Amino acid sequence: MTASTQKKRLGRGLTSLLGEGVDASFAPPEDQRMLPLSALQASRYNPRRQFAEEQLEELSASIRERGLVQPLVVRPVADKRDTYEIVAGERRWRAAQRAGLHEAPVVIRSLSDKEAAEIAIIENVQREDLNAIEEAEGYQLLMEGHSYTQEDLSRVIGKSRSHLANTLRLLKLPDAVRRYVQEGQLSAGHARALIGRQDAELLAARIVKDGLSVRQVEALVQKGAVAPKAAKQPKIKDVDTRAAEVELKEALGLKVDLRPGKGEKGELRIQYTNFDQLEELRTRLLRG
Repeated sequence: MTASTQKKRLGRGLTSLLGEGVDASFAPPEDQRMLPLSALQASRYNPRRQFAEEQLEELSASIRERGLVQPLVVRPVADKRDTYEIVAGERRWRAAQRAGLHEAPVVIRSLSDKEAAEIAIIENVQREDLNAIEEAEGYQLLMEGHSYTQEDLSRVIGKSRSHLANTLRLLKLPDAVRRYVQEGQLSAGHARALIGRQDAELLAARIVKDGLSVRQVEALVQKGAVAPKAAKQPKIKDVDTRAAEVELKEALGLKVDLRPGKGEKGELRIQYTNFDQLEELRTRLLRG
């Protein structure tokens, strides 16, 4: 499916929810009105949780220069008079506040929770900067909260079922790995290679530290490579073992390390610093 075909399908999804004749601006001029920014509030259904500071500042500068051209889509808040929830356009609302605007053009629609969630997902999936975890959480919201199947989502959003399944699988990753994706330090391709691995967090940290590509990570995983294991903590020696070490050290004049093993087994290490010490030790041992 081409990018243009996907956008057409996404557009049809918005049209079905907002009414015929709705284009990228969501509504014709006669359906718009101005509302104070203070009367608007963010939606709990917006999958976007990360708002890049630099992009907000750029959008804010554009709004200061040209104004807010595209209207926000909002719906009335049932238990708050003259208050509206933003269904689409939260980033524009945030940027407009930074730009010093006091009001914004809006399109008011009476939408159910299910419809509001669907519009929020559709609008954000169209944007390339929505990270994969936010996208997955949006899909999960529609499936668990509003009884969507993967087939329903595929039809409405214009994504293949395999894409939906692979994206949803990212939610199985540990929280630490998901944060790397949300912060842009790991791509969805990196993250997919770590799904189901016990050492996912260690591998994710290595990917970020070493700047590994997706192909490099896949090669490591295919070879069965694992992240470096944490160094084993040395066993605590009992009183008798430490006493024996002291006696041998005093008798030999060298550093001695006794390492008990299983049962009565163990290992004796004697450290020398030059060949003269080694020769002296050898002579004493052979002398019996």
